[in-house]
Amino acid sequence: MPGGPPVAVGDIRPSIASPLDACIHCGFCLPACPTYRLWGKEADSPRGRIHLMRLLSTGEAEPAAVARHLDACLGCLACLDACPSGVAYDEAIEDSREELESVYRRPFAERVLRLAVFALFPHPRRLRVAMTGAVLAKRVRLPGLVRRSGLTKRFPFVAALEELLPEISLTELWASSRAGRGDGRHLRRSRDEMVRAKGVARLRVGMLTGCVQQVLFAPVNAATVRVLSAEGCDVITPRAQGCCGALMLHTGRGEDARRAARRLIDAFSDEGLDAIVVNSAGCGSAMKSYDRLLAADPVYAERASSFSAKVRDVHELLGGFEARAERHGLEVRVAYHDACHLAHAQGIRSEPRRLLRAIPGLTLLEIPDGDTCCGSAGIYNLLEPVTADELGTAKADSVRTTGGALVAAGNPGCLLQLQRHLGKALPAVHPIELLDASIRNLRPDALRP
Repeated sequence: MPGGPPVAVGDIRPSIASPLDACIHCGFCLPACPTYRLWGKEADSPRGRIHLMRLLSTGEAEPAAVARHLDACLGCLACLDACPSGVAYDEAIEDSREELESVYRRPFAERVLRLAVFALFPHPRRLRVAMTGAVLAKRVRLPGLVRRSGLTKRFPFVAALEELLPEISLTELWASSRAGRGDGRHLRRSRDEMVRAKGVARLRVGMLTGCVQQVLFAPVNAATVRVLSAEGCDVITPRAQGCCGALMLHTGRGEDARRAARRLIDAFSDEGLDAIVVNSAGCGSAMKSYDRLLAADPVYAERASSFSAKVRDVHELLGGFEARAERHGLEVRVAYHDACHLAHAQGIRSEPRRLLRAIPGLTLLEIPDGDTCCGSAGIYNLLEPVTADELGTAKADSVRTTGGALVAAGNPGCLLQLQRHLGKALPAVHPIELLDASIRNLRPDALRP
């Protein structure tokens, strides 16, 4: 449970001018909230945090007291589905975190950790270099030396980062940075690339390659290109695209998120696209909210609205038209995990399941208590590793009860978190990889371990 100065929530009364006045304090959100379920504390429930957000905005609460409870929120948005009053908790937590960052000076260790995270993860080139160091360090068993030094006990995020990193070779790590061919195996970074549709094109789409996705999950991007092409899409991957800003948006770094959004809008602006396809739930959720993020920008407001209207999760896009490519048998039992920013933020639940069920031989399994967050939540598992570990362990236990041979999830953070807690015996894959394997008539064991 998070520490810090205690906050008495007590009798919650809505402020008159708050945009959160829709909250009627009914408590339906409480059992949906992972942190409330863990600790049973009102201040760590959506209802309690709404009260603290109001106190922060009126200056009636010390920022340090509010920070611990807002930081402890996963931003999983399960409360959105539970709320009968339509409270825009997603907007509220983003706005309040940005306000908090403007008035609260964090302790030195927290500032250093956040600086390191944001200097690394939104930058694929830096992340690739850092991962190269991590791979080499594992070869000389440096992580074991670090653990014995006691550093991981003093800085839990060091252990969390080490355990999160997937098994990946230097060849795989750098393959995605090299120029590829039209089959979509690798995505060019030197110039825009088009992969033509198989047969008559029915859509021209742009694809986000992402940050963590393109470095640690290049096979997911490659599979996405192949499937889109097989289903009749011309696929464009703009050279100038960068981070979408999701990590910054969800942690209160609003101006950084707005800069990233403007750059991404510019990168996709000249391509004449029918849709912009995303295979990362967190990124897609952020990109669909650019219209709100840049609403006050006189130059980008209209462009942001047009951009957001074109954003489609890959499951959402493929589920919107009749399948063209033949599906071959894939005899495998798959547990499907609802990524929070896919299910709760975007309302996309049936499409991934429908696509997986259409694969001959595949048995789709539901995870008990499947709506509960796995603990990844963007960079939450680095900033709040103890809580994330507890949630990840519980999620892994639930996955194992399904008896599945694989677990599928539509978000890179979820894949990292699930694989960390499940181990090599139960691989975590993206649903698009299963669809790609079926179209290409591959065996289940050909999937990424």
